[in-house]
Amino acid sequence: MNEFEIIKQYFTGHSGRKDVIMGPGDDCALLQMPPHTTLAVSTDTLVADVHFFADMDPVALGHRALAVNLSDLAAMGADPCWVSLALTLPKADEAWIRGFCEGFFELAEYYNVALVGGDMTKGPLSITVTVHGTLPEGKGLRRNGARAGDGIYVTGTLGDAALGLQQQLGNIEVREPHLAFVRNKFEHPHPRILAGQALRDIASSALDLSDGLLGDLGHITKASGVRAQLELEQLPLSQAMTDTVGQEQAWQLALTGGDDYELCFTVPEVHRGQLETALAHCGVKFTRIGRMVAGEPGVELMAEGKPHELNASSWDHFRGGE
Repeated sequence: MNEFEIIKQYFTGHSGRKDVIMGPGDDCALLQMPPHTTLAVSTDTLVADVHFFADMDPVALGHRALAVNLSDLAAMGADPCWVSLALTLPKADEAWIRGFCEGFFELAEYYNVALVGGDMTKGPLSITVTVHGTLPEGKGLRRNGARAGDGIYVTGTLGDAALGLQQQLGNIEVREPHLAFVRNKFEHPHPRILAGQALRDIASSALDLSDGLLGDLGHITKASGVRAQLELEQLPLSQAMTDTVGQEQAWQLALTGGDDYELCFTVPEVHRGQLETALAHCGVKFTRIGRMVAGEPGVELMAEGKPHELNASSWDHFRGGE
């Protein structure tokens, strides 16, 4: 099959939203923006053997490619609407493409996201996804709103995807019944769309955890001009984590492992009751892990009420996490 046959068979018919005036097949997509809304746009590129294993199951990869981008919309509190997809493939493997589309469009349909365009070319395997969402005017969550006294929170548990990755690399042995759980956390991240929307009028700042809590929270402190005090004992850890590794290694994975795609956010104390009600309504578990204080931007690790040293750094593509 050539490029146009592949596009016609596998990538058309997925733009059924009423606000899509023109989807794939013309020079541009034409989209009807709702009145009094702000557009949120995010792009991520996933490269084989950098962001995922080249032999990763294509169904899981299709899910992951869209999920990690939707997570950015969740961090803004946006409603997902449209997506464009650019695929670079080493060959036209129909079975692979069929599997990828299965995972990609299953998640897209779940969140009512329409494919509105993209591109396909031959080369080393890489995937570029651009997602578009909408927000009520003035309601976007940002990184620069945290203030001294705000509580620091995260959704879900931390480090499980990193544990799954280390298992696949052969660095850590994960036994049943936890093996499937940690593999799934890496391959099938769950974007916290509803939680992000619920936080619009509650959180003072937010972002999604892609590169590790330590580095990502550091972005909030720098943007907001405050310092974070993180209580290590409060880090939410799964049973799989605590059954597999010791405390220090669990903290290391939770702080620096990356690929969690949970939300990290700050909330003024006055809104704490609203937070509990809003996220309970969404069915999302969350944990308070520290607080913002006045001081030089950065993250201070605390254990048993005292400063704690940990060899930790979040992932940086150009430093290799060193």
